[in-house]
Amino acid sequence: MPPVTARPFLKWAGGKAQLLDAFGARVPPELAAGGLPVFVEPFMGGGAVYFHFNSTFRFRECHLFDINEELVLAYSVVKNDVAGLIDCLRSISDDFLPRDEAGRKEYYYAVRDEFNRAKGTIDFERYGKDWTERAAQFIFLNRTCFNGLYRVNSRGGFNVPFGRYRNPRILHEGLLRADAELLRNTTVHLGDFMRSEPYISEEAFVYFDPPYRPLNRTSSFTQYAKGGFTDREQERLAAFYAQCDAAGARLMLSNSDPRNTDPSDTFFDDLYSRYHIDRVPAKRMINCDGAKRGAVHEIIVTNYDPHGKRLAPADRTVPKL
Repeated sequence: MPPVTARPFLKWAGGKAQLLDAFGARVPPELAAGGLPVFVEPFMGGGAVYFHFNSTFRFRECHLFDINEELVLAYSVVKNDVAGLIDCLRSISDDFLPRDEAGRKEYYYAVRDEFNRAKGTIDFERYGKDWTERAAQFIFLNRTCFNGLYRVNSRGGFNVPFGRYRNPRILHEGLLRADAELLRNTTVHLGDFMRSEPYISEEAFVYFDPPYRPLNRTSSFTQYAKGGFTDREQERLAAFYAQCDAAGARLMLSNSDPRNTDPSDTFFDDLYSRYHIDRVPAKRMINCDGAKRGAVHEIIVTNYDPHGKRLAPADRTVPKL
């Protein structure tokens, strides 16, 4: 049986698996030559880009950041206690899968209720033994909830309904072990994207995958935190991008293209006017009418041209954050 390739162990809205080839075609030449030994991802999310790039380029060190505390906890457990996590998931799977649909539904909501009740007892800032069971519950809920969504209510409680899958794969032991192995050179940090600043230098390749700017009122993926990721946050990120550029790092950022629905909307063209912007096709749902779903364009912003040449001097004026 061939070895399992490291890849995301969670379902995650807005995942970038379909764009990996587009990203790979646009990495700077120094990356393949080993001249950028540090990888930084200030918005970890589902991790498709991290798993692909770290598997391909084998960085000396990687730093992943996210403000979603459950996500950071799960990644930390995969890295630090994959054997214990596998045991917990096996127990859950053995208990859940033999049940009929009514029994599975009852089991799902019992785990969801326990998961929400226990949240106040978890110290998300300090790794502890209780993290392993919580990570197992989080993965179980992710694999069995409706569409693999992550959504919380105003009190921070996970509230996605039961998904009714016929044969969900709750435990993928080979994948978890492959991911744990890849995470050995990686530190997972809880925090806002600006907390990545100490790790950004001329040795770093930085990939930004912020919550996408919604293309219309029904396609928002920005409920990343209370208050969402507004245009003001996008502007704050653009200023941080310029700061990282001034530090000498090689940068790549992806986002939705507002010109898909409004050709006159130059929000990102204006924000990143000093940099190189490519538009690439991607399949996204941008309308509640299924007949109007299909390929749209997303943008990829780099601080170097297609030949890898930097587009702006590192000592230029940096916008205020």
